[in-house]
Amino acid sequence: MWETNHVWLIFVLVLMWTGFPEVFAAVASTLYIPLTLAALGIIARGAAFAFRKVSVELWQQRLFGATFAFSSLATPFFLGTVAGALASGRVPPGIAEGDLVTSWLNPTALITGALAVGTAAYLAAVYLTRDAERTGEHDLARSFRSRALITGVAVGVLSAAGLLILHADAHPLFTELTSGRGLPLLVLSIAAGVASLVLLWWRAYLLVRVTAALAVVGLLWGWGLGQYPHLLPDRNVDQAASTNAVLTTTLGALAVGAALLLPSLWWLYATFQRQHHPNP
Repeated sequence: MWETNHVWLIFVLVLMWTGFPEVFAAVASTLYIPLTLAALGIIARGAAFAFRKVSVELWQQRLFGATFAFSSLATPFFLGTVAGALASGRVPPGIAEGDLVTSWLNPTALITGALAVGTAAYLAAVYLTRDAERTGEHDLARSFRSRALITGVAVGVLSAAGLLILHADAHPLFTELTSGRGLPLLVLSIAAGVASLVLLWWRAYLLVRVTAALAVVGLLWGWGLGQYPHLLPDRNVDQAASTNAVLTTTLGALAVGAALLLPSLWWLYATFQRQHHPNP
């Protein structure tokens, strides 16, 4: 399960590298500090998870547990600052043409980093409520329900604050989100977020998985649609894309890989979600 969760990372890196090499070079060179910190967080999180499981001394368990907790916060935060840097147009074309510090330490990037942490915590709590209920751990389900409600409200507040910051710091994206192409998805995200809180209150733990996912998907795709077709300042999708031969080959490989990967992922998650009964 652990290695499966990193398939998305390989997918994003390879697809951007081959499909949009100019964008990959600009992002990797201007934002190498937060990207390096995110990579270290991924490594620390995986190592701490493994070492915590086999540790027998209390101080070791506390050390690896704290490392796991800290890296679980730091990794989505730094990835969120990368998204904020792109959303605010602070990554120009070229090798390290953007400021190495202010490109990801600015109001839009910081609020986006906080949103990334909040949405990760929210989805984790929402999905774990159902898992705890399914295994009969009702006290744990109530605990995750409370955390999901709190983080859901916090994410809603952060989202509203993010719109205000976009108005001041990245006004073109704000306009697209509030009155342009991204508005329908923004409305979807808000409606699904409110519905999720109601379903959590009603303890509809299975259905809330769908609405919580829709809330986050609406937020992400609203940003993408609001920024489309621009990937970097003065660079749109057509200008930054690779040749047709490279794109065709990449999409073909993606189709073959998806045909192999998606059924495997479905089988893996279905196996872990299946109710297991102890032998009599």
